[in-house]
Amino acid sequence: MLPAAAAFHFPWEVNSGAVQEGESVRVFGRLVCYQPEESRATLSAQHASKEHHVTIHTLFVEPFNPIIGAQYIVLGEIENADGVGAMVRARVLNCVDGVNVALLQKAINEQRSFFRERERPCDDAHAT
Repeated sequence: MLPAAAAFHFPWEVNSGAVQEGESVRVFGRLVCYQPEESRATLSAQHASKEHHVTIHTLFVEPFNPIIGAQYIVLGEIENADGVGAMVRARVLNCVDGVNVALLQKAINEQRSFFRERERPCDDAHAT
């Protein structure tokens, strides 16, 4: 059985505990570290003048050609790891260097807003 569709989450949301273990996520960030012997990579993103890091388990996507400093989008599941906290077990790891991160964040927020509106009960439709 396939996992549920993954929603975009910001790196600071993954670390804050807003995402539950086993949940499918899409997350992005700049590759700052890759440890092939441990099958781990670290993505970084800036938010509110703070640097946020997300640990990525890369075993399922290896071998890959890591480009330190490049932007990546990861699709995977959240798992809790000792000494690391929330970690994404990557199923897909794509280099998207050159993506406009501010525009991506805006698009994610717009999509969330759309889904919230769509799920909200439509009280105005019954008013005549």
